[in-house]
Amino acid sequence: MLDITDLRVAIGGRDILGGVNLSLRQGEVHGLAGESGSGKTMTGLAVLGLLPHGARATGSIALEGRDLLGLPSRELNRVRGGEIAMVFQDPATSLHPMLTIGRQLTEHMRHHLGLGRAEARSRAVELLAKVRIPGPDEAFGRYPHQFSGGMRQRIAIAIALACSPKVLIADEPTTALDVTVQAGVLRLLRGLCDDLGLAVLLVTHDLGVMSAVADEVSVMKDGLVVESGPRGQVLRTPSHPYTRSLLDSLPEAPAAREEPVQRTAGDGETA
Repeated sequence: MLDITDLRVAIGGRDILGGVNLSLRQGEVHGLAGESGSGKTMTGLAVLGLLPHGARATGSIALEGRDLLGLPSRELNRVRGGEIAMVFQDPATSLHPMLTIGRQLTEHMRHHLGLGRAEARSRAVELLAKVRIPGPDEAFGRYPHQFSGGMRQRIAIAIALACSPKVLIADEPTTALDVTVQAGVLRLLRGLCDDLGLAVLLVTHDLGVMSAVADEVSVMKDGLVVESGPRGQVLRTPSHPYTRSLLDSLPEAPAAREEPVQRTAGDGETA
């Protein structure tokens, strides 16, 4: 679905990414792990062409064979939100505090899909129900501050899914959540991946999160992918010392956990 080949990003003469190679397949969650500053978020931003001013990207980012790095701005705007969507780390800042949830859900649907007001509203309410927001009809007219942190993250996921993207980039989507709500969001992502056939790039610094939901795991250090492979292989028998050090820093080794997150979209969280 998405192939990243020798992706390099430089800012002010300094290499931020030094040649990243990743492949995302339909219906799978690919976990991208590493400590802060390793280049995880920069990789996700590069896919959408949202790099900081002055950054220069080279290599290839191919969506079903089409290289996104060479696309004109107008064509790339059609890809953003339409074919590739992103869920940012903090929904308190990614959601506009002065706009209703309904407005934020329907605006880009009307732009990308050409839906009328009533049809967009109906789809938005359906999406809110899919991400397990109680009372989706009433939630449509509410504002972000009227929801808990976990609910806001679910709403951010619904907004990302609004135009039926092929690829979803989730950048640390559980960082600010407590353990119970975190598990619910991970179950939601896993279930949506299975139900909708998404290719998901899950960015996180927590290998414990990887052990719960990812099919494939890649580990980044200093702008490079130092290890990549199936979840069980990477977490049980890591080949790179850096991966081993990340595992050793966890209170409980992920490989010792009994079962990954079950593949279901519901988690029972209430507003």
